[in-house]
Amino acid sequence: MKKFLLFCAGLVALVVLLANLAPMIVLAFSVWLTYVIFKQFVKTTSTAGKVWWVIAGLVVVSIGVANSFSVIGLAALAALYFIWKSWSNDREVDITRPSEENDPFKSFEKQWADMNH
Repeated sequence: MKKFLLFCAGLVALVVLLANLAPMIVLAFSVWLTYVIFKQFVKTTSTAGKVWWVIAGLVVVSIGVANSFSVIGLAALAALYFIWKSWSNDREVDITRPSEENDPFKSFEKQWADMNH
């Protein structure tokens, strides 16, 4: 039952991840582009260049903020990772008969025999 629930949760997380894959790519690209724009802003010495880089940065940041809901996709990716770890660490339960030395009824039978004699 546990593996079935893990499979269902993994399937839901995979669908959520795939649905948010494009916004996640756009968010990652906008974060990288914001970094590049900031580096260019720091390098520029002219006022007109700094104004241009600030305007470009604001446009890119607004695109990134518009795709910020793709963090749900990152949460789904993390959920998939933990489901995968839980699935691979799940050990099979060994259902065997108890060994003779661990049998609780053997001690009971011995005590019962001692009481009767």
